[in-house]
Amino acid sequence: MSGGPGFHRARTFMVLATGLYRASHLVVGVLAVVQHQRGSVLSWAGLAVALSVSLLVFGTARSRGWFGTWPPLVDVVLVGCLLPFAVYAGGANRPADLAWAMLLGGSASAVAAVAFVRPVAVAGAVAALVATHTAGYWPTGADVAVIAAHLNAIVSSAVLARVFWWYLRRQGTLLDAATEQALAAEAGRARYAERIAHHRALHDTVLATLTAIASGRADADALPVRVRCAREAAYLRRLVQQQAEEDCDPGTAAAIERAVKSAESLGLRVSAQYHGPADVPAHAADALGQAAAEALNNVLRHAGTGRACVTVTGDGRRVVVTVVDRGVGFDPRVVPEGLGLRFSVGARMRESGGAADVDSAPGEGTRVELRWPA
Repeated sequence: MSGGPGFHRARTFMVLATGLYRASHLVVGVLAVVQHQRGSVLSWAGLAVALSVSLLVFGTARSRGWFGTWPPLVDVVLVGCLLPFAVYAGGANRPADLAWAMLLGGSASAVAAVAFVRPVAVAGAVAALVATHTAGYWPTGADVAVIAAHLNAIVSSAVLARVFWWYLRRQGTLLDAATEQALAAEAGRARYAERIAHHRALHDTVLATLTAIASGRADADALPVRVRCAREAAYLRRLVQQQAEEDCDPGTAAAIERAVKSAESLGLRVSAQYHGPADVPAHAADALGQAAAEALNNVLRHAGTGRACVTVTGDGRRVVVTVVDRGVGFDPRVVPEGLGLRFSVGARMRESGGAADVDSAPGEGTRVELRWPA
């Protein structure tokens, strides 16, 4: 049986409630045996069995999150049905001496009412308890009123536990449904806000450029217009791709996107692609973004090209960002220590727990790889 947090809280509460109910009966049993039946070996053995089965039932429920079927069935048979006869055989031949063993039948019926899914199984367990307890009390000469009161307690325990479990399960399910609806509504509002932001960006960039060209106010062959069109085309490609928002961690995506837009605002044409989930801490995403920005700045300053490619990949725990250009390149062995790629980019990644590698050769362009964690 599956369910959300509300449903599982309901199950946890029912395990606790029935466990406390059983504990109260066990305390009565310990006191009764110590005070009145300390010389009865069968009474001590019965009490030990009751304690052991209780640990089995509620230990299993705690470790697995619910009772299961076999532990409650063992509880009904051993503690609920057979225990009174064992205590009677040990010399408890008066109703008062047998009462503590009979009392445990009430908590056994409560556990059965909660643990068994089918009503017919619950009815069968309660019927077995009623029959065996009637047979157990009868040889002691108990009054009919005493027997009836005890049988009423067994049935009432089962009915109340079943009703409580039904109510808590229903409330937990309703809470989970309301939570899911609230999350869906929040996600819808976030998607709507994202669409509005994209619409505004498109209106202020791509549509404005196209309108200016269509109306004749801008010359489509002019170099500034072509540069602007290329920059806005790169933005459209990232927008259409969708993986930038769906597959990449928002913090990482936002940090890299800021670096890309900063470089584009200075005239660099950047192709950015995002592949795979990348769940990293905020400080790591910030370091990746700043290091990528510095790598793109170096393309602008030193590469002698107006294009660069940024790729973000991840496997859920590790992120790799690569910045590649096809510019003039350089020999990393003779670059001064103070250059941004080595000092700023490398130091920033090391401080955040990551690493940076630079691969370049004269005339072969440059490839910067940023990794987190290292």
